[in-house]
Amino acid sequence: MILLETIDLSKQFGDLRACDDVNFTVNKGEFLSLVGSNGAGKTSLVNLISGHLKPNSGRILFEGQDVTFATVYERIKAGIARSFQIVNLFDGLSVFDNVALSIFSREGKIARIAALADHDQDVRSETFDVLGRFGLNGKSSVPAGGLAQGERKLLDVAVAYALRPKLLFLDEPTSGVSTREKTQIMDTVSSVVRAGAVTAVVIEHDMDVVFRYSDRIVMMHEGRFLADGTPEEIKANKDVANILLGAPLSA
Repeated sequence: MILLETIDLSKQFGDLRACDDVNFTVNKGEFLSLVGSNGAGKTSLVNLISGHLKPNSGRILFEGQDVTFATVYERIKAGIARSFQIVNLFDGLSVFDNVALSIFSREGKIARIAALADHDQDVRSETFDVLGRFGLNGKSSVPAGGLAQGERKLLDVAVAYALRPKLLFLDEPTSGVSTREKTQIMDTVSSVVRAGAVTAVVIEHDMDVVFRYSDRIVMMHEGRFLADGTPEEIKANKDVANILLGAPLSA
């Protein structure tokens, strides 16, 4: 079942076509990786879908509804959430309060977070549940700015997950961490989203991570889709190999 679809979606910055008539589908329940070299258009595509950019042309359908010009807030309410390559946290607030604030925002409650969280037992319980899923309960009282980089990455995903999305975009969830931490982060993230029946789209450069965790892989090149398939199909694709190795595309 198709959860999200873009139709001839385009975004241009001057002479640069960041997305060039992109037709993209995300199926409900899959763990999809979006790959490509720097400048391929991956982040621009996610920014268009999540509402952080407006397209020059084309349409975005989510659960069959046109959300092309919906606001970021309207898309979040519909079920589209994202984390960021550069972690977007309130460093002065505790780990607990960062997640609780996300829940308050989702519920449309007044965001006097420190005062409300201790008195709203439903939010308090859900916050600890989310933190537990991401292995962060032991860090609940630590300021977000005091976490290690890998923990910050997990908290950023936890904040997005607390919005109860149907579709979660993860922008470089393993960037800037060690190889060992990459495995820990992705084991946790993939386990949580699959258990929660959340559809996930991951922008990732580490192809070992991509091949290990993805149900499907889509590769972008110069604003267009170059390949779309299972990990096995992508591994066998000569054009993908040429791009990854920096060689010219096959004729």
